[in-house]
Amino acid sequence: MKTYFSVIISLFAITIQAQENDLALNDTIKKLQPVIITIKQQSPERMPETKENVLFSGKKNEVLKLSNINGNFATNNAREIFSRVPGVTVWENEGSGIQINVGVRGLSPNRSWELNTRQNGYDISSDVFGYPEAYYNPPLEAVETLELIRGGSSLQFGPQFGGMLNYVLKRENKKKFSFETQNTVGSYGLMSSYNAIGGKYKKFSYYIYNHSRSGDGWRENSEYTVRNTHAFIEYRFNEKTKLSAEYTNMDYKMQQAGGLTDEQFNSNSQQSLRERNWFGTPWNLFSINFDTKVNDKFSSNTKLFGLIGERNSVGFNATPNTIDAISTTTNNYSNRRVDRDYYKNFGVENRNIFKYKLGKINNNLAFGARIYKANTQRLQEGKGTTGSDFDLSVEGRYARDIDFTTENVAVFAENQFKVTEKLSITPGVRYEYIKNTGEGRFGVSGGNDIAFPNKTISRSKPLFGLGIEHKFVSTNLYANITQAYRPVLFSDLTPPAVTDVIDTNLKDASGFNADLGFRGTYRKFLNFDVSLFYLSYNNRIGGVRQFINNDPTQGTFIFRTNLGETVNKGIEGFANINVTKLFEIDKPYGNLDIFATVSFIDSRYTDFVVSTASGTAPNVTIKETNLNGNRVENAPRYIHNFGVSWSNNNISATAQYKMSGRIFTDANNTTTASANGLTGLLDKYNVFDLSAEYKFLENYNIRGGINNLFNENYATRRAGGYPGPGILPGEGRTFYLSIGAKL
Repeated sequence: MKTYFSVIISLFAITIQAQENDLALNDTIKKLQPVIITIKQQSPERMPETKENVLFSGKKNEVLKLSNINGNFATNNAREIFSRVPGVTVWENEGSGIQINVGVRGLSPNRSWELNTRQNGYDISSDVFGYPEAYYNPPLEAVETLELIRGGSSLQFGPQFGGMLNYVLKRENKKKFSFETQNTVGSYGLMSSYNAIGGKYKKFSYYIYNHSRSGDGWRENSEYTVRNTHAFIEYRFNEKTKLSAEYTNMDYKMQQAGGLTDEQFNSNSQQSLRERNWFGTPWNLFSINFDTKVNDKFSSNTKLFGLIGERNSVGFNATPNTIDAISTTTNNYSNRRVDRDYYKNFGVENRNIFKYKLGKINNNLAFGARIYKANTQRLQEGKGTTGSDFDLSVEGRYARDIDFTTENVAVFAENQFKVTEKLSITPGVRYEYIKNTGEGRFGVSGGNDIAFPNKTISRSKPLFGLGIEHKFVSTNLYANITQAYRPVLFSDLTPPAVTDVIDTNLKDASGFNADLGFRGTYRKFLNFDVSLFYLSYNNRIGGVRQFINNDPTQGTFIFRTNLGETVNKGIEGFANINVTKLFEIDKPYGNLDIFATVSFIDSRYTDFVVSTASGTAPNVTIKETNLNGNRVENAPRYIHNFGVSWSNNNISATAQYKMSGRIFTDANNTTTASANGLTGLLDKYNVFDLSAEYKFLENYNIRGGINNLFNENYATRRAGGYPGPGILPGEGRTFYLSIGAKL
């Protein structure tokens, strides 16, 4: 075992050395709290064995304290914020920061849908088991910490392959009244204002913020306005029991610049050929939270939570090589397409920690239950106006009107058995019952409704996991293997064409995550975490061609069914060295940190059948091939971040350099770009960011930075539909300047 981890650490060190030889600007800066930062652990930190009725022993996890990090919080720049977490892929659709798109270990970053995304511990995505896309995330200026737990979280939080991402919002628990403000201006009309009040009076505490942001956008046709408002109130009955409630409201209007062909992207990546495309998602979240510590052995938390939201889009959705032009016949643009979703979700989740002794050693049992119900009304293919503004009105009915419902009941338990004070083994189980139903109108043909076949999928799913952790003085070895799965999504039940057929025995995707790593701190100057991972993703859903009635003379149809498996495996590593603490010169010279975050990801199909049809009836032939050995789309082979930071009592500055490998954008691993920009290899990219903060008069600050300093022309994704087919460019060079105070 010692030899095994020596090899891992050696590989990690060699990787850093090799990358540094190739780069002259591999620097990042990590902002640390002045004065008291010398006794704080460098970010990211790790969770203790138990916290807030959650058991973390043996699980790979990171906690990012945003007050210890420099970055562009005004626009939620995920590239900077997640730079200290290995293996995170970020999709950069546009620079508004309204949606944070992150994935881990080669999984799709699409609106973070492979993660269980939460705010203060409760769900914020559209429908966790039917449509798990996170259209909302809080403004990072309102966030205290980001908590990321990898696949080992699936027993206590839910079965998602990516793990759990939790945004923990700021609170004020010391003063009777406090006021915080942060006001930012920047490139391309950026204006942002965050204002919050909070305080504690006797047994009550409260926190209220409003965040407003607007901008013209780096690309043409990218203007946006967004507002986030949040209110929190808490009452403490005593030191052991408290009751709180919170409410969040978000609304925004965002113009969609659309995608580009490769030729358009290379010619001018700032251009846009769509000025009539818009998007908005009014979002409401609420939660009632009850915490009690019955005694020193038992504590409990219960959350009642809900979501009422919408997804609204209107636009001309053709590929970028199709011009959105005024007709010479009608003297108008063509009618736009309108799609709308309405979400109503409610749930109750209970978590408990019971501490007990076996012999003289303390052990921990985490257990709980969850009840959840979600409803989605999906209205699609509405005939919109020929105008250019954000107008959601339609002519006549929506062609597609489907009502989806999800019901979920889950119970879970994990027990940390401490063999010794240093060695613990944590087995666990989760049992899920999920029921999905769908009914309504799938389309209209010749004025007649095409009914969506009433669909009900019920299943009971047990999940098992095992974690092991061995502690040394300030380091520990950890290992974990936990099952995961992805329920059949609403999109899997609503194929693009009415002629497609859904397999009546469609199964949920299933698999497991495994981690083996070594992490910790050493003499206050080194913070590290190096690990191997293996992710098996079975029963992926896709479409294959089949003959109608098994007769070539009648043509073909697409049959959507479970087709195969992918495997993601690799190495993840993080190391932060405080140079001034290493040489014991931090008092006169401040804190100088150097960090490196590296990940090597090998994501491949091991079995996935695809088919193509050629000819016309009665001379139709179907050819089947297998994607075995192909790389999974949107999974870079490496993601590295390198940086250096310096801070003293008043000033901190950060410079970081991100490197991301090239990606295939389709499962067939198409290299040459298609004429419409939908498929083709996307090249690797390197982006350099600078940020700094100056604190003065104790309570005031000035922040500023430059993103993409060297104006790299790059793209992180191609889209097949929303937010516009084709290449979606990353932003070029931008700057921001901010002034704030906390009184």
